[in-house]
Amino acid sequence: MSIFHYEQPPQPTNGESQAPTPRVQVDLPARKPIVTYVLLGVTVVFYLLQLLSENLTGLDLPFAFLGKFNQLILYGELWRLFTPALLHGSIMHLVFNMYALYIFGNNLEYQYGHLRFFLLYLMGAFAGNVASFVLTANPSLGASTAIFGLLAAEGVFIYRNRRFFGSRARSILTNIVLVLGFNLFLGLTPGSYIDNWGHMGGLIGGLLFAWTAGPLWEMQVDLQGYRLVDKQKKAQVWFGVLVVMAAFSVLAITRWF
Repeated sequence: MSIFHYEQPPQPTNGESQAPTPRVQVDLPARKPIVTYVLLGVTVVFYLLQLLSENLTGLDLPFAFLGKFNQLILYGELWRLFTPALLHGSIMHLVFNMYALYIFGNNLEYQYGHLRFFLLYLMGAFAGNVASFVLTANPSLGASTAIFGLLAAEGVFIYRNRRFFGSRARSILTNIVLVLGFNLFLGLTPGSYIDNWGHMGGLIGGLLFAWTAGPLWEMQVDLQGYRLVDKQKKAQVWFGVLVVMAAFSVLAITRWF
């Protein structure tokens, strides 16, 4: 599905015939970042439910039923390895994460397509919450596990397709590394409530999925000109899900022993 075409304008011929200019066509699997907008809307609604619950009952009931509490996960409430990504602890926590989702989601969903992008987000959330479950006893919540997965996927996408970005690839990758380093450093500051283990897990989960199932561009030539397409096979998407789910499920199982 092509979202845009680029065609060079015709040049003056001075009365002489000229061969048609080759067209460069980019085929991307999504026209609009629908999943990104849905995730933004659903996450904001859950935060409003948290506020409403606190005002009516004095308790954050969504956090109580969906947050990451290790003991409850050990009792079998496995949905808590996914659902903390829907919750946030403050308005600033929500704003920062939703801004990052908007920025990275807008780019990645065009490149990944709706389903593959949603699976990427889900795998980042799962991997981050598993890492937090295994490596820290503190309760946690927030979409930053999934956001770190998106950040890793953006880096993998640029690196694997760097020949199409030319000299910009190095600067983009450098910026991604700096953003990662800064955010991980914040989690080490005294008094910080940031779950760095969750961030690291989301980062690794996103990296694994992106490297296994992410877009791999190739330039093809036909009679119409040049076409940039994703040569990644659809079966690889589900293989990527299997890789992340298997690896982090094994990690989670260690907590029961």
